[in-house]
Amino acid sequence: MILSELAGYMTQHRRVALLDMVHRFGASPEVVRSMLATLERKGRVRRVEGAAACGTSCGKCNMADLETYEWVGVPASPSADGHP
Repeated sequence: MILSELAGYMTQHRRVALLDMVHRFGASPEVVRSMLATLERKGRVRRVEGAAACGTSCGKCNMADLETYEWVGVPASPSADGHP
């Protein structure tokens, strides 16, 4: 997985749970978080606090598993240096 692939996926889906990206790209949560941190520093992605919830109040969900990020930047397109 490269940064532009993650940016493209985020652009397409707009709001994505960390675990969805982990499964989609077959990468560890740490690797995905690291790439998301790069996109956050560039102002393209933001972590959405409390946005991901299953819709019930049973309390059985592991909130760490529901970590969600939202695309806030311009649509992903590779630049001349290959980075979004």
